[in-house]
Amino acid sequence: MSAKSDDCGGHAAHVDPGEANTPETAPLPAEMKRKPVGDKSPAEWAYERLILYIQNFEARLDADHEVAMGFTDTGAGVLRIEGIGYFDPDIVTFYGADQTGARTQLVQHVTQLNVMLRAVRKPTEGVEPRRIGFRLAATLEGD
Repeated sequence: MSAKSDDCGGHAAHVDPGEANTPETAPLPAEMKRKPVGDKSPAEWAYERLILYIQNFEARLDADHEVAMGFTDTGAGVLRIEGIGYFDPDIVTFYGADQTGARTQLVQHVTQLNVMLRAVRKPTEGVEPRRIGFRLAATLEGD
């Protein structure tokens, strides 16, 4: 099953029709359309789209899991995503903690950007999961 909206930023195809609602096929939020794509740096545009992917991923998590990022092609493990930023024109950075709770930051050039989102157990039982995607989306409204 594939889907595409007239107002979306991309295209996606899935075997499960229930998975057709993805960031690629959903209409872009108004905040992302205020500035034309051609006027955005590669870092800004990557940052905005990463927010959409994180929100979509978190929306499918249960109350015992939070979003983390797995590192590709390294033995570094995962980073529990606590923040994302960008530095024009071409740097994206992820802030968070690794599996041991150690403060961790990844700084990456947009041409090398590979992000694997993972569900990881919350570090503390009985505490609400932290949903960074919705906080990040709020920053778009304030930019």
